[in-house]
Amino acid sequence: MRQQLCDALVLRSSRPDMVFLTGDLGFMALVPLQEAMGERFINAGVAEQNMISVVAALAREGMEAWAYSIAPFCYARPFEQVRNDIAFHNLPVKLIGNGGGYGYGVMGPTHHAIEDYGILLALPHMRAFVPAFDEDLKATIDRAGEASTPCYIRLGRGEVPAGYETPAYAPWRQLVQGGGMAVVAVGPVAGTYIEAFRALPEPLRPNFWVVSELPLDLNPMPADLLAHIRAGDGLCVIEEHVRRGGLGSEIALLMATQGISPKRFAHVHARAHHYATYGSQAFLRAQSGLDVDSVLAVVAEQQSEIT
Repeated sequence: MRQQLCDALVLRSSRPDMVFLTGDLGFMALVPLQEAMGERFINAGVAEQNMISVVAALAREGMEAWAYSIAPFCYARPFEQVRNDIAFHNLPVKLIGNGGGYGYGVMGPTHHAIEDYGILLALPHMRAFVPAFDEDLKATIDRAGEASTPCYIRLGRGEVPAGYETPAYAPWRQLVQGGGMAVVAVGPVAGTYIEAFRALPEPLRPNFWVVSELPLDLNPMPADLLAHIRAGDGLCVIEEHVRRGGLGSEIALLMATQGISPKRFAHVHARAHHYATYGSQAFLRAQSGLDVDSVLAVVAEQQSEIT
């Protein structure tokens, strides 16, 4: 999604009050943005804590301030500065973290970003954007750019099957219709299941949704999805994020407070930072049961128990 990110930011860069800081990352990928912005494109160096304080100060002075790094260096290394300098002052800084989830899997646990939006959404005023498809970046940048509160944008890799026409951007979108249980995924991992779900017989085919904006109190679940769950069908939540603090726990709390009781509830999530061996994003997803075959097995088991 980096190319689409750069394209969207270049389109926005004519705004004279826009500034963009990078933690010494983006070589080649962000060169067009650097050329478009000139001195308003600032390489803050390998000094993420300082970068966050500087970008907060720029926002405090009325600038439209963006900061970019790979995801763990965008929220984990400078967390105190994100909390104290941005969130506590409700400054509309836009944080962009590339390689969300296991995106940098082979580099080990220090580079995994599998607790990112859960941690950041625990802070006051924060919003999270998790675009699902490459085509989402223009709308994501526009919506985050116009937000009056802090935003975190988690970038991944678009993974739609060949020939699939991605739906127009919205915080919630239904990707597959069927007569089976409801399935909700967060962000780009959703693309890996579309083809497999569409191939299932209609009575077993999930009603499959993707969510790209959190928290739920700002982006409520669609009425059609809630009605489907209220009707007694099961629900499965899939996210490349740890169990605690993720969408699964937020939806479970929402259902508990609203008296919604699905027959079955499953949560497929990132299981660990540490593994005996490290590999690609696909390899680590498989270790967590986030691969297609594992998810199909979960859905089939939940469906059989419902029926």
